[in-house]
Amino acid sequence: MEVTKKVSVILPTYNEKGNIIELINALKEQLSLIKVEKEIVVVDDNSPDQTGKIVQDAFANDKGVRVFIRKEERGLATAIRYGIEKSTGDFIVVMDTDFNHDPKMIPQMVEFLKYYDVIGGSRFTLGGGMKPVYRYLGSFFYNLFIRIILRTQIQDNLSGFFSIRRDKLFSLDFDKIFFGYGDYFFRLLFYALKEKCKILETPVFYQSRKSGESKTNLLPVLFRYTIALLKLRFL
Repeated sequence: MEVTKKVSVILPTYNEKGNIIELINALKEQLSLIKVEKEIVVVDDNSPDQTGKIVQDAFANDKGVRVFIRKEERGLATAIRYGIEKSTGDFIVVMDTDFNHDPKMIPQMVEFLKYYDVIGGSRFTLGGGMKPVYRYLGSFFYNLFIRIILRTQIQDNLSGFFSIRRDKLFSLDFDKIFFGYGDYFFRLLFYALKEKCKILETPVFYQSRKSGESKTNLLPVLFRYTIALLKLRFL
């Protein structure tokens, strides 16, 4: 593999003490398979379960794990932006911290950035998927709705599991992208396409959360996503 200067993995966290140490260790194992300098950037929104402090204590002597605890600001999209702005990697990877996103995909998603600007994990390309079936079908049809509204060929606009070249990411207007919740991702793809970025979707299979509870309240979230989608398309 061609040596890359540096890879940054961004991990936004909130009440993930049951997952985060295992996830970071799994990431370190996968990153060791590729010849890169690497860093893992944890952005914690001052979790009541002390997720941020747990990581600080566990990796106090590891300069490759950086922890930022936000005392005032909250939210997934702004946490990701914060982590990106604090990162130093030439290639940036963003993923969930509940094991929905498989760390074993990281080497491939970094490798493909030699040929593309953005690699998006997709549940809806051949080889991708998720369980249970009703979640898969609901996500599939909502993504179909997104594709129709935005007139895009991107199959999975809400994955949130992606890698991107730093220079391409920083050519985008962060203020137009990083707000709200998971809707930041379809805005990111929308503006990346407008900037003629080369995007590849690679199949991912959503695993079950290993510990803790989901923070997504489905119906209110879909309502907010739909409003954000219509604003993006028509305003």
